[in-house]
Amino acid sequence: MRGIIGWVAAITICVSSSLAAHHSPAAFDRTKELKLTGIVKEFKWQNPHTYLDVDVPKARGSDVETWTVEMTSPTYLAKAGWKNNTVKPGDKVTVTVNPLREGDKNSGIFVSILLSDGRVLREAPARLGGNSSTAK
Repeated sequence: MRGIIGWVAAITICVSSSLAAHHSPAAFDRTKELKLTGIVKEFKWQNPHTYLDVDVPKARGSDVETWTVEMTSPTYLAKAGWKNNTVKPGDKVTVTVNPLREGDKNSGIFVSILLSDGRVLREAPARLGGNSSTAK
């Protein structure tokens, strides 16, 4: 009996700690959208979230700001037609994001991306929410 209680306690601790580790999207302002045009610095195809780093030119001068864009998991992206090489370092893209509520960090949550070939991609297939499409 003690063994069973120990296993149940261990499983409960593991499950609750992994749930607590996942953060809420409440940090992002879903009422605002920013379009970031720049060059892909890195595309991190990883769980639980995929990330895209984009070097965006500052308004003045030749300096750039690196923006980190949080995306969904590779599983959902793959269902929407993405691959781990859909975007590569050096690609010119326009990414639409919902920025952080705190405006002091260059970060946002992904809305869509316009690729240099004119395709617009989102995080889910079109049939699940009007996402992957081609720009006209």
